[in-house]
Amino acid sequence: MAQQSESRMAVLSRPFPEDQFPGRREGVKESEGGAQIKIPALNSLALRSLACLYNKKEKLFCHSVALTESGLQSEGTSWEGTVIALLGLQHFAESGNALPIDITPIREFILEETSLVKGVGDLGLLTWYTAVCAPERVAALLRKFDCRKAIESDSRRAETNGLSWFLAGLAHARLACPRLLPELTDVAVETYHLLQDLQSENGIFGHGGPQRFVGQIFPNRYGTFADQIHAIYALSTFARAFEIEEPLEMALNCANAMCAQQGELGQWWFRYDKRTGCVASHYPVYSAHQDGLAPMALLALGEATGQNFHKQIWKGLKWIAAQNELAADLRSPNQAVIWDSIEPRRRATEYWETACNYLRVSSEPQVKNLRIRYEARPQHFGWLLYAFGKKGTSNSRLDFAQRAG
Repeated sequence: MAQQSESRMAVLSRPFPEDQFPGRREGVKESEGGAQIKIPALNSLALRSLACLYNKKEKLFCHSVALTESGLQSEGTSWEGTVIALLGLQHFAESGNALPIDITPIREFILEETSLVKGVGDLGLLTWYTAVCAPERVAALLRKFDCRKAIESDSRRAETNGLSWFLAGLAHARLACPRLLPELTDVAVETYHLLQDLQSENGIFGHGGPQRFVGQIFPNRYGTFADQIHAIYALSTFARAFEIEEPLEMALNCANAMCAQQGELGQWWFRYDKRTGCVASHYPVYSAHQDGLAPMALLALGEATGQNFHKQIWKGLKWIAAQNELAADLRSPNQAVIWDSIEPRRRATEYWETACNYLRVSSEPQVKNLRIRYEARPQHFGWLLYAFGKKGTSNSRLDFAQRAG
């Protein structure tokens, strides 16, 4: 496997560029009229949201909250949402600002209760978090789990999102402990190759899964925006951690395909056709994609390659601030949330649009058939803070509009 990895990947011939984050003026606001977007204000709202979503008794964040006639109602708890929230809170803590909640008991619970890990994606996410927040415990974590066995058992499923989290986790582990974990190389390269097999020539990743079931025809052909963006982040981090160039080409191909399909109002659409490279299903459009996942991955790729995605990120951010199909500001300071998404009024619409795409029939939902989904999840605010949290909540921060214009 070591020889194979050397033959499949080229050593980087240039250093990674310095921080590519936009300029250093006060605030970030929309400059063409209408609602304003300020990164510090987004961070502040995300912090308030996570404080409301935290279940102190369970030491986990809620699965979600929904707006009802009697106010916001929480539902269950989420291990995945908690780990992602902690990743974001860690980045915010690095800004030097105080956190609104004590994350120590949550952190210890997540690091100790490893029985909650239910697959290679979960293992990757936990490894990612441990490497970022408790690097001294990475070696012990990976001794507890057999990474090779985990990826071999998951290779039968080979789903893009899980593989991406696993690859990102291994890459962060390598960055945190380069000398302790040389054995990560072969497993990481094997994971990379599995991810590579899921990408088409036009840059789009299918969702993946077993090939032998009729029900997997759609997942193998179609991939969600989350599939694309997690793969971009994983490949960018893998390239940086292992000092290899080939994954950056894959990540750029995917990112350029996504940017080419971005909506006129900055929408990052929901599902894509691996064969054609086109949008297969437009809605729902998720706020978490607009202000969290897309900035996180595109900024990481920009740092690795020098390519500037600020304009696309800025368009996506404006979408949540009334620059969208419904002219509705999805930020709700009163409820301390950013609402989940704009979606079709009928849930079957997204599947119908994908089916029409499969049959080569156009069937995009009309604006009158769209609505706001009045829910919120901790993952959203975790990814937002992971992208922007290090910039804190002070107005003497970075101005996206100036650099993206």
